[in-house]
Parts: sequence; C-alpha cells; structure tokens
Amino acid sequence: MASDDIASFASGPAPVSKRIMYMLHGNPTIIPLVVLLIGIAIFSVIVGDRFFHPFNLSLVLQQVTIIGTVALAQTLIILTAGIDLSVGAILVLTSVGMGRLALDLDMPPGLALALGVTVGSACGALNGFFVTLIRLPPFIVTLGTWSVFNALIQLWSGGQTIRQQEIEAAAPVLQWTGHAMRMGAAQVTIGSIMMLLLAAFLWYMLNRTAFGRHIYAVGDDETAARLSGINTRRVLFAVYLIAGTICGLAGWLLIGRIGAVSPLGGQMTNLDSITAVVIGGTSLFGGRGSIIGTLLGALIVGLFRNGLALAGLDVLWQEFTIGFLIILAVSVDQWLRRIAN
Repeated sequence: MASDDIASFASGPAPVSKRIMYMLHGNPTIIPLVVLLIGIAIFSVIVGDRFFHPFNLSLVLQQVTIIGTVALAQTLIILTAGIDLSVGAILVLTSVGMGRLALDLDMPPGLALALGVTVGSACGALNGFFVTLIRLPPFIVTLGTWSVFNALIQLWSGGQTIRQQEIEAAAPVLQWTGHAMRMGAAQVTIGSIMMLLLAAFLWYMLNRTAFGRHIYAVGDDETAARLSGINTRRVLFAVYLIAGTICGLAGWLLIGRIGAVSPLGGQMTNLDSITAVVIGGTSLFGGRGSIIGTLLGALIVGLFRNGLALAGLDVLWQEFTIGFLIILAVSVDQWLRRIAN
C-alpha cells in the first residue's frame, strides 16, 4: 500500500512554479516579451500620449534597424556558443567599400553595392576559417579581426567621410534603404522592412530546415552533434559566412540610415548587438534562443532609450538601465540553465 502511495506521488503533476520554470526554459521569448510590455506600460504613464504617437513608435523602429540587423547575425553566432566582436567593423568596412567603389572608381552603383556585400561575406569567411580550420576560440579570432578590419577602414577611407550630397549625385541607390513610406502619421523606412523580412527568413531557416536544427545542435553540444553525423565544421563556417553577409547588407542599411559614409559610424554596434541578443533570451552558452527574441531585445533597447529620453532623463540613466537589463537577462539565463540540469 505504501509503495502504491509513493508511486502515485512520484507520477503526480509538478508544482505550478516548476511548470512555469520549465515553460520559460522551453520558450525563451516569453521573458523579453514581458519586459517589453512592462516597459510600454511604464512609459505610457511617465511620458503619456507622446510615447504612443505613431511617428514616435516608427522612429523607435528606425533607430533599431541597424542594431537589429547586426543582432540577427550575432544571434546565429551565439547560438553556436560563439561570439563575434567584429560585426561592427564589418558593418562599417562594407559601407566604406560601397561608397569608395562607387565614387573613387566610378563603378556602377549596383556593382559597388554587390561587391560591398561580398566584402562582408569575405570577412565572415575569414572568421569562419580561423574558427573551424585553425580551431581558435571565436572570442580571440574576432577580437583580432576587429582590429584588422578597423585598420582597413582607416586605410580605405583615408579617415574621410563621403558626404550625403556626393552619394546623391553619384550613387543614389546606396541611400535607397533610407527612404520612408508614410503610413498615416508613421514613417517606416525600406531598411526597417528589409530587417523584418530578413528576420522572417532566418526564423524559417532555424525552425523549418535541417541546417537550422544543426545550428542548435552544434551550440548545445558540438561533440555530440559531430558523433551524430553532423559536419560541425561546415555548419560553423556557414554560420560565420552568413553572419558576414548579413553585416554587409547592414552596411547598405547604414548608408540609408545616415545618408552618408562615415568611417566612424557604428562604433558601438558590437556591444549593442550582443545586448539585443542577450536581452532577447538567447543563451551565451549556445543552443537556446530565437530570432523573435532578438527582435524583441532590439526593440527593448530602443524603447527604453527613447522613453527615457522623452522623460527628460540624462543619457547616463539610459546606459544604466540597459546595463541593468543585461545583468538581469544573463542572471535569468543562468537560473533557467540550472533548472534544466
């Protein structure tokens, strides 16, 4: 009789708290979604109607377009338990390349654009080569290539900015992604739409293809993935190649966003992209995360900065808040990992 009681107790339903914990572990986008909704509620009280004005909300989307696009590339890397410190440098290098090829060499703008994106792909391939074939840690590899790419930026640009008027005259297609479409009182840029379409494509790739499942498997346990028959080196190389290509595309979006080509643009994109990925619920240890979470993370960063600015608070408080959210997100990730283990 006692053994029956023990068996029935062991097979009973788990406590509600445990079920919530496991639900959060299996659905990492829930937490950033809750944080986003809380932020919206707070700023609706502090700022009022100005925060919910369609133009302001579309401005937030425009402000996170570059960070969000680069964060999508960073998500693929972090899902494999790696990290890429060179994404910001690739972003700027490709934008400089597009501008210089079009203006200095009188190259057709479309060809300059394609070659600029190709430069991003080559940078990603270089990172992938050292990570997969030389077997160096991603942190060390991308820290080194970050310095290399930054040096190339200064050499190629000569430290000079290509002004907006020059691009308009010689290669207006490079500014095309910055054009805004009016939707009532809101203004949505082509670049923002491209970011959302790219996110949809990457979501499909990660969730509906074998390659996407392989990315998660490599990040969760590379040794186990290799023993199961997955070519882990090929997967990792492809991930870095795709990430570099996305950063090349982001270089085009950057020109559209600022209207010019500056060797000093996007200096904080490395940290901002990692911030968006981490706040979005992707684990720094790999194997868990989502594209939707990254978009939510980018929106959280943009929303809090915008809301605090509208509230009249100093920029230092904006950085303080983002830093606090990073620590909170990593703490939650560690907590969920302990639950899973």
